[in-house]
Amino acid sequence: MTDTNPGPTSRGAGRVLTVSTLAFTLMFAVWLMFGILGIPIQKELGLSDEQLSWVSALAVLNGSLWRLPAGILADRYGGRVVTLVLVFATAIPTYLVSRADSYGAVLALAFLVGFAGNLFSVGTSWNSAWFGQDRKGLALGVFGAGNVGASVTKFIGPPLIVATAGSTYVFGIQGGWRLVPVIYAALLVVMGVVTWLVVPRHDRVPGRSKPLSEMLAPLRHVRVWRFSLYYVAVFGAYVALSAWLPKYYVDNFGVSLAVAGLLSATFIFPASLLRPFGGWLSDRFGARRVMYLTFALMALTSGILMMPNGHIVVAHPDGTQTQHLAYAMGLPAFVSLVFVLGCAMGFGKAAVFKHIPEYFPDNVGSVGGLVGMLGGLGGFFLPPLFAYTKAWSGFPSSTFFCIFVLVVVCGAWMHVTIHGMLHRASPELAGQIEPT
Repeated sequence: MTDTNPGPTSRGAGRVLTVSTLAFTLMFAVWLMFGILGIPIQKELGLSDEQLSWVSALAVLNGSLWRLPAGILADRYGGRVVTLVLVFATAIPTYLVSRADSYGAVLALAFLVGFAGNLFSVGTSWNSAWFGQDRKGLALGVFGAGNVGASVTKFIGPPLIVATAGSTYVFGIQGGWRLVPVIYAALLVVMGVVTWLVVPRHDRVPGRSKPLSEMLAPLRHVRVWRFSLYYVAVFGAYVALSAWLPKYYVDNFGVSLAVAGLLSATFIFPASLLRPFGGWLSDRFGARRVMYLTFALMALTSGILMMPNGHIVVAHPDGTQTQHLAYAMGLPAFVSLVFVLGCAMGFGKAAVFKHIPEYFPDNVGSVGGLVGMLGGLGGFFLPPLFAYTKAWSGFPSSTFFCIFVLVVVCGAWMHVTIHGMLHRASPELAGQIEPT
């Protein structure tokens, strides 16, 4: 049964939020599991860094392409049924990853596992339908905190891989990295059963009677595409770094895979768990102010992180050379800056999605789907961009140069747009302020 006329927050919303957040956390862990699994896969199959980058990138690609249609389907048929389909369908390729024995098979299965990422737009539409406007920012922030699933494999993966390497279990299941996708596949099936039993079967479906053309109409607004670019910066870059950081730590700081996973979690946790707080800040002070804070912090931290280690060599007329202004960033400073960068992304992800139900209250599924899709596509393009930029420049820190440029473009577009809105709203003030 469905309700096509959702109103204020009502009974059952808490169960929807709880179950959808747990499902999203698990699906996000599955979606980004190659951030850890990719390292032993690279060693086993003899892959280059560029080849490895495409494994995570393809998973992110498929977890982004279908966000728009998934959001529309959730609006039209209800988040419950679409969540069930995605969770059960993702369990199949997740299990098959454990059987992959070639680069081509890993690429194909990584792409199929990527379906897990599309649950985000489904859950956004689902929770938006169940919560009133006064609690929507916080509810969407809590749901979005399921991004913390990106850290799950960072914690359980390395010790599990080391402890079970070389073992064989019932039904021929192998230990090491191959055991991780088997565990995730089983958990997905359990999550599907829990969703079926716990959430209200009488779902709220705001788009049941709307024609597709009406649901897609808001996508003509430039504002939607501007929000999408913001989401590339706060979510696409988050996804890309979540997958890229373990390897960055291993290659540049010489730590073990287990330590790299833990250090990566210091970025993932604030970028995920601060999302509810970002939603509360957006409810309390306005999403636009939170976006200004987000872009300022991201520009500052990425601007420092992008500076390469090195020094200036001065060649003197007598043929001698001297070195000056030596610069090198140690591990503690790097981890601290990446932590602040994660905090900023956590605030920003909530602020972007606070805008959507305010401007497009009847089309959260389609608008949120497009914003999520393009944000996720940023997570697809950025890992290969990180790899090729590093190969071209020779600087590992070029990863953060890419993020810095993206943030500056977003911040500039937002400020110019807001300045234009204020000018149109109060032209008499503009005449008093600007020189004549």
